[in-house]
Amino acid sequence: MFATRCAVRRLPQRAARRWAHTPATLKFNSVTEQDIAHFQKILPAASIISTLSPVSSPASELSIFNDDWMNKYHGKSTTVLRPKSTKEVSEIVKYCNERGIAIVPQGGNTGLVGGSVPLKDELILSLGNMTKIRSFDPVSGIIVADAGCILEAMSEYLAPHDYIMPLDLGAKGSCQIGGNVSTNAGGLRLLRYGNLHGSVLGLEVVLPDGTVLDQLSTLRKDNTGYDLKQLFIGAEGTLGIVTGVSILAAPAPQASSNVMLALPKYDNVLPLFREVKRQLSEILSAFEFIDRKSYELAVKHGQGRALNDEDVEGAECFVLVETSGGKREHDEEKLNGLLESLLEADEPLINTGVLSQSPAQFSQLWAIREGITEAVSKEGKAYKYDISIPVASFKEVVDKTRDHLKSKGLLHDDAVKHVVGYGHVGDGNLHLNVVAAAYTPEIEAALEPFVYELVASYKGSISAEHGIGAMKTHALQYSKSTTSIDLMKKIKALFDPKGIMNPGKVLE
Repeated sequence: MFATRCAVRRLPQRAARRWAHTPATLKFNSVTEQDIAHFQKILPAASIISTLSPVSSPASELSIFNDDWMNKYHGKSTTVLRPKSTKEVSEIVKYCNERGIAIVPQGGNTGLVGGSVPLKDELILSLGNMTKIRSFDPVSGIIVADAGCILEAMSEYLAPHDYIMPLDLGAKGSCQIGGNVSTNAGGLRLLRYGNLHGSVLGLEVVLPDGTVLDQLSTLRKDNTGYDLKQLFIGAEGTLGIVTGVSILAAPAPQASSNVMLALPKYDNVLPLFREVKRQLSEILSAFEFIDRKSYELAVKHGQGRALNDEDVEGAECFVLVETSGGKREHDEEKLNGLLESLLEADEPLINTGVLSQSPAQFSQLWAIREGITEAVSKEGKAYKYDISIPVASFKEVVDKTRDHLKSKGLLHDDAVKHVVGYGHVGDGNLHLNVVAAAYTPEIEAALEPFVYELVASYKGSISAEHGIGAMKTHALQYSKSTTSIDLMKKIKALFDPKGIMNPGKVLE
């Protein structure tokens, strides 16, 4: 029997610092008072935050730019510049290249791998003041915007035109489209809308010497030469600074619904996914996996309760299915038909489920899935691994990690409390979380390189959607061959011979 419970979504907390990589080989010039004087010729005083300016800014004002969202990485930058135009960005970057001043491009600073904060005292170039929607074509659905536009603000702009952004993230209220593109963010509905390599039609990029590369195309098809924009999607600001984005928005669904399903065993996930795809086909927009412990932590820490206790008791894991289509009656008929067939099967794949009955309940079911991050942070200190592996191996990877920590004598309340997994079944993205009482060198040494070697054994990726940043530069070898890494280094050297652009990120 299907029913609905209410849930309240809360903002995620910041986790304590874990570690930071600080390459000793990077040598750049620090920003000086003379540099500030030059920047004042480019930007108004209000756009410069610095402890070196005539009217010094307090260090606390710089902390939101120096510290990452998870509070793992802490830079020592003395100066943040906040340009409002591509021209200003170009002039700043040209000057820094000539002076040998390293630059960290920064969007909403919502990343989880230390990619948007300094490792030392690099100059921070924040794009938060670049918030213009440059154009929108309501026929084609193509929107052109400054890189500093907040993802949620772009969604709100498109809503009256019956379009949505093809990207949805838990951090949508603070992340910026330039940062999304620079990290090739995946999001919750990649199953339906694909990744940004397909949605982005054009980019405007300031190169490391200050040159502006204008490839801000609004064409759906352009087969003329190398598709250079693809180099900057996912480059994490190491090849240049994205200042403008042309992206294909998606028609807004006229009807959306979701259902939380309880499964008796993990082995049922893939057969369920096949059946859901077969019956829902074009209206399926998300298929999210939540293991039992992740669900219990979400309930324990106030993210809601979707199912009765007796329904949870017999479940090994849960799945959240979302539909988005063009006609409510048609979509509801498909979804109801699916649920009836699942419950009436001779060997049911599910025990029971919770079907949303209103927009509020729709949001509340999603809040359980999105609230796992906060629940984990309330439970302890989380070691987070964002990986891509075959979906059939999700549970196996979680179990192997738990068994490994147990063999090291670390699986107890004073060390590792839980090992949990949740993620996107549609694209093979597992969020592996190791919840500890505290961050310790002993736990980190037990996890790395074990987790990366485990991922490599499945021919997976050590980063599915969070990027490499500073956290995983040393582990890139587990997902990329020596030939691939050498080519990446050559491309970096070609674009940025002085190495000033986001040093210490992606490549060692």
